[in-house]
Amino acid sequence: MTPLDRGLDKARVLIEALPYIQKFAGKTVVIKYGGHAMLEQDLKEKVMLDLLLLHSVGIRPVVVHGGGPEINSMLTKVGKESHFIRGLRVTDKETMEIAAMVLVGKLNTDIVSMLNRFGGKAVGLSGMDAQLLQAVKKPMQMQNSQGELEDVDLGFVGEVEQVRPGILTTLLEQGYVPVISPLAGGEDGESYNINADTAAGEIAKALKADKFLLLTDVPGVLRDVENHDSLISVIEEKEIPKLVEEGVISGGMIPKVECAQEALQGGVGSVHILDGRIPHAILLELFTDGGIGTMFQP
Repeated sequence: MTPLDRGLDKARVLIEALPYIQKFAGKTVVIKYGGHAMLEQDLKEKVMLDLLLLHSVGIRPVVVHGGGPEINSMLTKVGKESHFIRGLRVTDKETMEIAAMVLVGKLNTDIVSMLNRFGGKAVGLSGMDAQLLQAVKKPMQMQNSQGELEDVDLGFVGEVEQVRPGILTTLLEQGYVPVISPLAGGEDGESYNINADTAAGEIAKALKADKFLLLTDVPGVLRDVENHDSLISVIEEKEIPKLVEEGVISGGMIPKVECAQEALQGGVGSVHILDGRIPHAILLELFTDGGIGTMFQP
């Protein structure tokens, strides 16, 4: 390939992206950042560059990050076992302190530092800053051996009760990229750990985001989980119950799809579940004709 051919290929990519850049300029995009894209250095850097490109062309990205594997690793180092119920971490006082240390003290700082090193204007927050996220203790019931419902104590696991997005609006208007750890304060004075998907969805609803992207370790919704070519590119909200009934949406995908559905019902323009293990997944989903994940729309 000659230098001219390479240059023409780059020009074609930019021309394909142009209508999407024009369409999304000035719009708010909430990105839930998690999975392998947070663990591998090369993927981390590509996600940061994607975010900076969005910001540079006038899109307003808001990042909400998880940190489950890193919390597990730290708990192991201090000799503490991780327990989960229905995918939620049972969080006693010590676990809550470790989760806050990892999420705010390490991961949030690392993301902000990397964005700023690449030329961005990132600001790190937790859901407790400016009362961004207010939570209550998450209730849960499970059947016992007699088939009766019993209350289950998850500890300091929270359910978002209210979002006060004022701090985010201020930062976005000033040209900053907010990076948020999924912790919340309660009226009882306690701190609560929030599922990162849920926190991101609630923030997307509060901001009436144009798009909400969930970076995962799966390609999206597959009609046949054994066949990656069976990806469903677009799903309308009304189609979700039928796909659940048919078993197309099942297992760990159900809570993500429920999160997507709630976001759509809360006024978010569209929700995208995409594979964060693919380099530049965000750009491929937003700026190319084909996209790479599953888009949910009203």
